[in-house]
Amino acid sequence: MSSLAAIASSGLQAADLRLRVSAHNVANMNTPGFAPQRVSEASAGPRSGVTAQVVQSDQRGVSLEQEAIEQMAAKLAFKANVFVLRTYQETTGTLLNVFA
Repeated sequence: MSSLAAIASSGLQAADLRLRVSAHNVANMNTPGFAPQRVSEASAGPRSGVTAQVVQSDQRGVSLEQEAIEQMAAKLAFKANVFVLRTYQETTGTLLNVFA
């Protein structure tokens, strides 16, 4: 897999994790003493994309507004990374047609 595809793939995985964690938080919002989780993302290197891991939040209780923002951000990240993958695929196909 090329570095561009690997970067976009890691971005899709991070967006998926953000969406799943947000859904978990909303599902447990009425649980007494529940502390929501968050996703911490970090660079995995210049050609590797991002790493994402679940971390426990310091706050208690779930803010539906915050979770809506998290879900919208995950949706935008999905769209952006799919666009990168499509562009990569189209560019690679064009290059193969030119040089084949």
